[in-house]
Amino acid sequence: MTDTQSANPTDTATEAAPGAPGLRVAVRDGAGNSAGEVELDASLFGMTPNVALMHQVVTAQLAAARSGTQSTQTRAEARGGGAKPWRQKGTGRARQGSIRSPQWRGGGVALGPKPRSYRQRTPKKMVRGALASALSDRAADGRIVVVSSWDFATPSTKAARAALDALGVTGRVLVVLSPGTDIARKSFRNLPDVHTLAVGELNAYDVLCSDWVVFTRDNLPRGGAR
Repeated sequence: MTDTQSANPTDTATEAAPGAPGLRVAVRDGAGNSAGEVELDASLFGMTPNVALMHQVVTAQLAAARSGTQSTQTRAEARGGGAKPWRQKGTGRARQGSIRSPQWRGGGVALGPKPRSYRQRTPKKMVRGALASALSDRAADGRIVVVSSWDFATPSTKAARAALDALGVTGRVLVVLSPGTDIARKSFRNLPDVHTLAVGELNAYDVLCSDWVVFTRDNLPRGGAR
């Protein structure tokens, strides 16, 4: 990943120059044969990645995924302990008011976690900028692959693995699918190093977690998408 970044993480990725040509990549079929070329949108694939922005957006996304259901009982919520265990003076012991105080075994917890939301507000412009930065980083490394379509007659993990091998993608692969491609989704879902995602759910975190991002010609993001 390039280490060029904006000084302000709230800034979006550095914009490409108006009219700047996009990066052209080959389109291949499921057998790895050439099926033409397509130009990647410079506003999504030709930006200067903003590392600080990607970090902030991904951190917010992971925080929002936390359940936030952890909870402990305070001394008021712990059962029992209503009576003073012994009189205030004359026993030689330290004074105690309840057997459910935090210092007692079985007592309530002081300053323990309570259910809360970890969600952070992230403006849509920042989310789009982080996605453009992530896609641009993968495009700069030549890790964007475009296929004409997935022509699986029936769900087949073997056929899905053969298609990825023909495309020459290895490691962690993100396959972006269009609506109505359930056969392709079922074909890829059992491959441990492959993650499928609907095009409308494309996000910076999943792109950054993948070594390769595979689109089809019809779901390749364009400027203004999302």
